[in-house]
Amino acid sequence: MSKDTVFPVKKLVNLTEDQAKRISDFRFEKRLASENEAIRVLIGLGLDASAEKGGLTD
Repeated sequence: MSKDTVFPVKKLVNLTEDQAKRISDFRFEKRLASENEAIRVLIGLGLDASAEKGGLTD
């Protein structure tokens, strides 16, 4: 019997020290339960902002 997971897709991402610190700071500032949750929130915010602006700009 398989167990369905809420987040079935996993990705491995390399980060700079600065990016890792900023994610950690964001997590604690927003009082999120985990670093994974903070990353998902930040990705969602970035995707929403990109959609509003019509994608990447030069």
